[in-house]
Amino acid sequence: MSTEIVLPVDREAVAALSNSKNEPAWLAELRLQALETAVQLDNPKPEKTKIDRWNLDAYGTASTNTKVAQFSELPEAVQEVLRSSEDSEVANVLVQVDSNVIYTQLAEELKQQGVIFTDLETAAREHEELVKPHLMQAMKADEHRVAALHAALWNGGVFLYVPRNVEVSIPLQALFYQKDSAARFAPHVLIVADTNSRVHYVDTYISSETTEASVHNGVVEVFVKPGAKVTYASIHHMSKETVDLSYRRAVVEQDGGIEWIVGEMHNGNTISDTTSILKGNGSTSDAKVICVGNGEQKLNLTTRAIHFGKSSDSQMITRAVMREQASSIINGITKIEKGATKANGEQTERVLMLSPKARGDANPILLIDEDDVTAGHAASAGQVNQEQVYYMMSRGISREDAENLIIRGFLAPVVSEIPNEQLQAMLKSYIERKLGQ
Repeated sequence: MSTEIVLPVDREAVAALSNSKNEPAWLAELRLQALETAVQLDNPKPEKTKIDRWNLDAYGTASTNTKVAQFSELPEAVQEVLRSSEDSEVANVLVQVDSNVIYTQLAEELKQQGVIFTDLETAAREHEELVKPHLMQAMKADEHRVAALHAALWNGGVFLYVPRNVEVSIPLQALFYQKDSAARFAPHVLIVADTNSRVHYVDTYISSETTEASVHNGVVEVFVKPGAKVTYASIHHMSKETVDLSYRRAVVEQDGGIEWIVGEMHNGNTISDTTSILKGNGSTSDAKVICVGNGEQKLNLTTRAIHFGKSSDSQMITRAVMREQASSIINGITKIEKGATKANGEQTERVLMLSPKARGDANPILLIDEDDVTAGHAASAGQVNQEQVYYMMSRGISREDAENLIIRGFLAPVVSEIPNEQLQAMLKSYIERKLGQ
């Protein structure tokens, strides 16, 4: 007896989406093929996390928001996040509200250097030669049903291209704002860093407070060409009624490097998968992830490095703090393929539990198919160290302040790496909020 799969959208709706955006034929066909594939696939099966109990069908409907020309016309919630203390506006920024991008600003100097920073929908029409070879290539639509649905339904999004030998010293920012829980929210970020280029990219996901269920189905693809270096920083802080499904993939070629800095401050159930595919010789990946869980959240965080290149190197640090009845599964996976001689992979996963009912599971995994390599891992899960608390209390510090200092120190290795002081301050405020302080 077979079970009929009912998807949250049909073929006519996907075709209408493509027509409304005047998409090229190849993209319209990609969407429809992905929808057909979704029917044949199962949902992902993250370890020890039963996501089939989650509401994974609350995709909503595509919305249309009017584009704005001035920073001052953006929603106040967006301005509060982007506005720095020194400036009334922020340069080099893209803003998506619900299903579409409403504001983009890029410095003229960067445009003259050939940098492209626009919404992905526009890029698919105007820069097909750059988008088509990369879109849904680092993450395939046939990986699982969530990936296929994303390929069929993605909206808005970011396309960032940095030409050969161009170095962008100021971080480019994107903000994704889920204002209406009934609106479809599935941005796709595509970054192509050409040979010997340099770029810092930062994005933030926020939402309004709501009691309605919704799904964020987001995919990030980063292509790091030979000798290029990309730093990608991301903070997620959406409503507890929003299921956050986030998949990040980077393909790194010879002597290229990807640095991930991820702050999982989301308030609802979360799947976060960050993977570096070290394709080229001498390629590198450095991933730092922090997470704070509260309430009855269920979180499954995976950081992965797959080594194909000789002398490739991966580093992973994951720090998670669980409070109240929150639970987390933290996976670190280092896979060294046959032929990746002289590769090195190191990982550390640590979980700090602040409540007897909180749960944390740290799983370091090494999969080695080559002899001439080095690899190592460390993992721990436990309560706040009471000896440290007592020591600080003996120096006149209250118990509450002592525990707070320990937590801040525990998360500091990732927070301090955010390449933007304003974003650092925002991440710290989210951490304080999630810790109930």
